Amino acid sequence: MRRARSTGSAAATWQIASVLLGYPDDALTAQLPVLAAEVDRLPDPGGASLRRFLIHAAETPTLDLARHFVETFDHKRRCCLYLTYYAHGDTRKRGVALLEFKTTYRAAGLELGADELPDHLAVVLEYAGTDPHGGRQLLLDHRAGIELLRLALEEARSPYVDVLRAVTSTLPALAGDEREAVHQLAQQGPPTEEVGLAPFAPPEAMPVSLPFPTRRPSDRTEATRG
Repeated sequence: MRRARSTGSAAATWQIASVLLGYPDDALTAQLPVLAAEVDRLPDPGGASLRRFLIHAAETPTLDLARHFVETFDHKRRCCLYLTYYAHGDTRKRGVALLEFKTTYRAAGLELGADELPDHLAVVLEYAGTDPHGGRQLLLDHRAGIELLRLALEEARSPYVDVLRAVTSTLPALAGDEREAVHQLAQQGPPTEEVGLAPFAPPEAMPVSLPFPTRRPSDRTEATRG
């Protein structure tokens, strides 16, 4: 685990949330005391939310936590961790949005792992922890999707809702148009299109269909300065 950097409580919250949104395994379990020490330095309400999740993670067998993670994030469309899905669904616009994420990271001198999708919330949060200004803007750009994910986790009574509550506590309250976007997403779901996609986008820009592969700690972004 890369320790949360001392660039403010929001950046620290984003780094810790990034770790907790990875696939739970024995390595994560071993890191829980370190994470708890980091969280103790954070102000409430985000700190309190993360503490609740860490207590749950410490009291839950790793296998059970991993099973819940897969059932929640891999099998429920409304609990998708890939932010461009909420805005663009499986349309050609999503491919363009993925390229824009990659461009943002490269401009900051960061490169993703070969198998990383740049819009995974854990990836975005990890980037935000190292570049708070740019990362905050990405989170704000996808505020409606993040809020819908939080609401879906709340409805599912998933302990992971506390991780999302911590993230949203670092962001401004929803504006009127954002609340409307959340309402429309909840009612209608992400956009769809009937036309074929292959003729219109290069392979790396193609939208990725659900279900997505689980992001495990071995897949975590090893951001390197170009």
